[in-house]
Amino acid sequence: MRFLQEYDQFSLATSYFDLREYDRAAFFLKDCVSPKCYFLYMYSRYLADEKRKLDKASDSIGPPDHLDNEHLKTIRIELGKKHANKELDGYSLYLYGVVLKKLDLLKDSLDVLLEAIEKEPLHWGTWQELVPLITDREMLLSLRLPSCWIKQFFIALVYLELQLNEESLKIYQDMEENGFHKSTYIVARIAVAKHNMRDVDAALTSFNELNSLDPYRLEDMDILSNLLYVKEMRHDLAHLAHKCCDIDKYRVETCCVIGNYYSLRSQHEKAVLYFQRSIKLNPLYLSAWTLMGHEYMEMKNTNAAIQAYRQALEINKRDYRAWYGLGQTYEILKMPYYSLYYYRNAQRLRPNDSRMIMGLGEAYEKLDRLQEAKKCFWKAHRVGDIEGAALLKLAKLHARLGEEDQAAGAYNEFVNEANALGLGKSYSYEGLSEAYIYLANFYVKHENLDAAYQAAQICSEYTETREEAKAVLKHIQQLRQERPSIPSNNDIRMDDTFGSIPNDSFQSHNNTPVMNFPPVMNLRFNTP
Repeated sequence: MRFLQEYDQFSLATSYFDLREYDRAAFFLKDCVSPKCYFLYMYSRYLADEKRKLDKASDSIGPPDHLDNEHLKTIRIELGKKHANKELDGYSLYLYGVVLKKLDLLKDSLDVLLEAIEKEPLHWGTWQELVPLITDREMLLSLRLPSCWIKQFFIALVYLELQLNEESLKIYQDMEENGFHKSTYIVARIAVAKHNMRDVDAALTSFNELNSLDPYRLEDMDILSNLLYVKEMRHDLAHLAHKCCDIDKYRVETCCVIGNYYSLRSQHEKAVLYFQRSIKLNPLYLSAWTLMGHEYMEMKNTNAAIQAYRQALEINKRDYRAWYGLGQTYEILKMPYYSLYYYRNAQRLRPNDSRMIMGLGEAYEKLDRLQEAKKCFWKAHRVGDIEGAALLKLAKLHARLGEEDQAAGAYNEFVNEANALGLGKSYSYEGLSEAYIYLANFYVKHENLDAAYQAAQICSEYTETREEAKAVLKHIQQLRQERPSIPSNNDIRMDDTFGSIPNDSFQSHNNTPVMNFPPVMNLRFNTP
């Protein structure tokens, strides 16, 4: 009844609110007391002050000053009094939770947002505000959430935020099969999950489906531009940039897409300019800060890169790309302890991403913590080494530690994987010459001269090891002349020499699983 009496003020304030004239909206609602009017009044005050804060921040490159929170404290006090008297509805509780979160009162914010969900379970904004407060799967499962269909959307979004992409993808695909196949939100989340899983082709397919459903959608187009950048699809990226610019050239996503386009063309100064424009439009736009850090790295401006990455972490501490970027930056600056700290945080967020694990292993190696480095390189190999360097680094570490059998096993597997990928005949493939020369010397030492001869012959095809290979071949010829009793190829197989070596001989001294295969080469694919 009270709301009906205040309906005129509410309608007028709603019009001003839609026009983003928040102070005017709040002015016409200041004497209203009904729950709807009170929420719109407080929310208008909150947004008016946040808008002023963002406007100040856009005048300088940097996120809003988090210490400038006096207006938030005032709103918190007013809402807190109402909350103590249980006078807040679900929407006002949502606003109270947002204010508490902005003031870093995360425990109180969590409790209030959960209370808001109990009162208004279909308010999606409350669920979204709750997502960043969930730190792990165990915390998610411990929450008492209302049994409502929207709960599944929340769980899937939390999994996506926690980089539990397989679980998230499964939920979204089930939704897609059960009536949401034309939902642009679901298709976009599926595309993002595939992007996070580095399934680039599948992610591009999902984005193509999304564009067919809504060709004028700009949300998530920055992620699509990242995929096109990774695939080096310059023409497609240029087309996407023109399309976004035609739709709305003053959107943060558009600036980000254009920035990626210039980055792919190695015009890093222009790329930085567009990422800065994106930040001017929205100082809290995470992708722009991270990508700008990458550009500064390309320009060898480490100080600016560090600042950009740190600003990204101020906005979202779960941005593994910023942690990883800082690790790389400090690695370049030859500060391995700092690098280790940032790589550790990146790997914690992406535990099965080989790039994070490799960075961590290299940091350990620089600090002479070789056992930890071995564990990292082994894990990077097991989870699927993206860059193909884990086995090579693992082999070098074993060789450095005098663990010859383990080193030979790692080099052998490295060679076999190169053959399986069709890279064995590519004489420019990094590390193959090193692997072959080590194996040649290893087989000579163990009197498997036929295997040593094959490895040395291949080594002679590489410019960097040609002279050493010739010396090994000459040494093999001398051994055969001096010791004719050594069996020839007709009498011995390559793996007979190591038939007595047990599988556990490829464990490191601290029981780190390193290799569980005998160090025998498979040279069928790349014998010249």
